[in-house]
Amino acid sequence: MWNLEGKTALITGGTKGIGRATVYEFAKLGAKVIFTARDGAEVAALEQELSEAGYIASGMAGDVTNEDDQDKLTDFVFQRSGTLDILVNNAGTNIRKEAHLYEPEEYRKILEVNLIAPFELTRKFFALLKRSTKASVINVASVAGSQDVKSGTPYAMSKAGLIQETRSLASEWAQHNIRVNAVSPWYTTTPLVKEVMDQKERYDKIVERTPMKRFAEPEEMANTIAFLAMNKASFITGQNLQVDGGLSANAL
Repeated sequence: MWNLEGKTALITGGTKGIGRATVYEFAKLGAKVIFTARDGAEVAALEQELSEAGYIASGMAGDVTNEDDQDKLTDFVFQRSGTLDILVNNAGTNIRKEAHLYEPEEYRKILEVNLIAPFELTRKFFALLKRSTKASVINVASVAGSQDVKSGTPYAMSKAGLIQETRSLASEWAQHNIRVNAVSPWYTTTPLVKEVMDQKERYDKIVERTPMKRFAEPEEMANTIAFLAMNKASFITGQNLQVDGGLSANAL
């Protein structure tokens, strides 16, 4: 069946963009959804929206880079489910500038949010994932992790590391029936790329470079993430699925 009924899913960065779309997609597919984000007001608002729509969902405000918040989130999930079937490491951040202009605290923050936090959370949830007979971890990486980029080297570094983390954990945890995959979006209409969308010349260049001649929608990423979370994808692990409108297939 193409559903997520009976599964508990945790989605980080769940109130905006791809994370929000994934929360809704998972809820529609019947999953018990738990999500987290830094802004408590946004978490409460989305939790109410989902409840009013008849979905089973609960949110917790917290910073994925904060060790205390990571531990609180682990307890939060355990108290509500006792197990975890799906972990979506979606929370991300970026600052665009030339490499020599970054302050140390800026690029370190990018690495902490995009690379270190997913590894820490995945480690902390290992015991709960292992309890599930068919667990799935999906890391939201980026095309920037495997393609050359300008004005965003720390972001590219973090996503390249996340892709390799995905491969390594997939190999290590297959024995525990825990699948680990990555989804690498190209430009998607989210708050993270609003700056790019507001620059018409730059936006037009990206669209022209993309074979499908547009940006992706968050729901298209959520659909891909949902597929990888399903039992239908039970023999897929260690993969980095580029959802890029044909960019990676376009040699010219």
